[in-house]
Amino acid sequence: MKPEGYSIKDLEVLSGIKAHTIRIWEKRYNLLIPERTETNIRYYTDEDLRRILNVSLLVKGGFKISKVAGWEEKKIKQTVLEVSTNKNSEEAYIDRLMLNMVNFDNISFSKLLNEIQQRYQLEDTIHKVVFPLFERIGMYWQVGSVFPAQEHYVTHIVRQKLIAEIDKIGINNKRGQTMLFFLPENEMHELSLLYYSYLASKSGFNVIYLGQFVPFDDLAKLQLHVEIDVVFTAFINSKSKEDIEQYLIDLKGLFQKQKIYVTGWQINMHRPELPRNVKTVKDYKEFRKYIGN
Repeated sequence: MKPEGYSIKDLEVLSGIKAHTIRIWEKRYNLLIPERTETNIRYYTDEDLRRILNVSLLVKGGFKISKVAGWEEKKIKQTVLEVSTNKNSEEAYIDRLMLNMVNFDNISFSKLLNEIQQRYQLEDTIHKVVFPLFERIGMYWQVGSVFPAQEHYVTHIVRQKLIAEIDKIGINNKRGQTMLFFLPENEMHELSLLYYSYLASKSGFNVIYLGQFVPFDDLAKLQLHVEIDVVFTAFINSKSKEDIEQYLIDLKGLFQKQKIYVTGWQINMHRPELPRNVKTVKDYKEFRKYIGN
């Protein structure tokens, strides 16, 4: 639970049920009984959050709140499992993954992710479920409804999946080209970078993956030892347009003959001026077009 507990706004954001509706359910059906601080401020516990998430899933699935509210917790959970098993839209998958994330339920989260991957295969799983899931997590994190440990927990599981798939491909150089993947200093959100490296490996590039928080001096040293054909990086954490433009100028100065691809929220937001041969990557489809896959 968050140190201060969950507000009704947190419950609204996480469950998709309006705060006004939650209050009505409280008064009419005693669905939740909020705690109060010493200063009489209402807050909700982890148990309350799990209950509203479960009830939300059932109401979205067509059950009447007047019926569900009278059920014991055991019956609510059992019905959620039955409904979730039969309802397999992308939105339903994301709802179920969110519930498992809130509960830190390793077994259920991993089992469900495996089920989704068997249905869609890896790439569609990433595009249709995982990326939308992280968009939702990002929104919840901004309003304080999700704390960093929950995001890190999900990231780690998905990261393991991607690394396992990359390992299946193995190291190859069918294209006769080497692509370097890295994140600049102070950049730590590497999931999208890892996914793009997977696409490059699958397409036959020899991939050198340095990961997050790479000092610029290390890139200069790498240049002395390895012949790089393509460079890929991303800007996700908050950064000014001027700082991004200067970094890309310096990067192009280091990799003068190589193609450089950049992506990330900061690129989309600032739309910086790009040096020659530096291209933005809007999404995975555009990246595939660039690498001819």
